[in-house]
Amino acid sequence: MSAWLSLFGVSLRTLCARHVHHVVQGRLVHRQVLSPQIVIFRGFSSSLSETIKYEELKDLLKKESTFLIDVREPWEVKEYGVIRDSFNIPLGDLVQALQMDPKDFEEKYQTKMPIKSDTLVFSCLAGIRSKKALDTAVSLGFTSVQHYAGGLDDWAKHELPEKKP
Repeated sequence: MSAWLSLFGVSLRTLCARHVHHVVQGRLVHRQVLSPQIVIFRGFSSSLSETIKYEELKDLLKKESTFLIDVREPWEVKEYGVIRDSFNIPLGDLVQALQMDPKDFEEKYQTKMPIKSDTLVFSCLAGIRSKKALDTAVSLGFTSVQHYAGGLDDWAKHELPEKKP
């Protein structure tokens, strides 16, 4: 049945690992939590090149219809800073966020909600989570989706990250 459903762009996964970080006795602890998940995907990629470099990101950020979404966890954003003009949606919250009511999205993230034709650029620390975010956005019907594979690590080689309060 799984092969049959994949013809229609549906993948059933009974359990999905979600990474959770918390502090125990002053030490950062990493765990995986399993939760049920259904993933809907499309078998095509975005019209633009999926992976971009620093110079391309700088050019894209000059356009009003570009959204730079940092998919790291909030504690990482607070600890290490962010790329200028980005906003944070943790990877685990991305599916729900990109399907929110636009008014609720704006209230929660203090920016207008992207529409399917806007350019979404995802970043993280080093490109692993941003690639997953790209795949998620494409599966939700966004047509101009990219990821900054170098992430905050690469950005910091060119510019200082901004600290968020």
